[in-house]
Amino acid sequence: MKVFIAEDDPIIVEGLKIALTQEGYEVESSSCVAEALKKTENVDEYTICLLDVMLPDGDGYQICKAIRERSEIPVIFLTAFDDEVHTVLALEKGADDYIAKPFRIRELIARMKAVIRRSGRAEAAKASGTQADATSANTAENVDVTMVGNNEVNVMTGKVMRNGTEVFLSAVEYRLLLTFIRNKGHLLTRQQILSDMWDSAGDFVNDNTLTVYVKRLRNKLEEDGSEPLIQTVRGIGYRMV
Repeated sequence: MKVFIAEDDPIIVEGLKIALTQEGYEVESSSCVAEALKKTENVDEYTICLLDVMLPDGDGYQICKAIRERSEIPVIFLTAFDDEVHTVLALEKGADDYIAKPFRIRELIARMKAVIRRSGRAEAAKASGTQADATSANTAENVDVTMVGNNEVNVMTGKVMRNGTEVFLSAVEYRLLLTFIRNKGHLLTRQQILSDMWDSAGDFVNDNTLTVYVKRLRNKLEEDGSEPLIQTVRGIGYRMV
């Protein structure tokens, strides 16, 4: 497995390289946005990307935006900013997780493994038991494919298709979709959703970021001019129609 790091602090980079190499990862790094953009042109050669927010010639949000235009590879932000605004901004740019400096390397590696595991979708499901969750989404029909608007969701392969084209969802977005499918037509409180999203596999989702994930899921599943697939019930939660 190969990790890409965009970080301008050489001490942090060296420490990460040592720790990650010991864990069996191959590591490549860049200290500025320009170089990072070049090295991530074929971003799918990496397993995961770790991005610092503040870089000498820009910020990690630029890199994340460019990555998301080409891939759903897991992205974790590493930053000295530990507040809600920066957390939400990172998630809106497409990040899978966010960890503030100074961080414990064991925690970082645990989070990396969690998002890598989830990004495998079907493969991760077989290893972690998520497969059972996915299959239960369709027990009523006893089929592998269910329709969400004009989107075909195959709970066995973890793929979402619309008009023959795959709709790329992050691991957390896909898990959120399964939660809505299992409870289609029923009102879910925010706490019910969070309880389903947070598990021992390391889904780092909280009330502050749930709104962001719902918004991202809507943007990917709903077509312009169509009826909303996920309704907001103000002050309570959400319902998939």
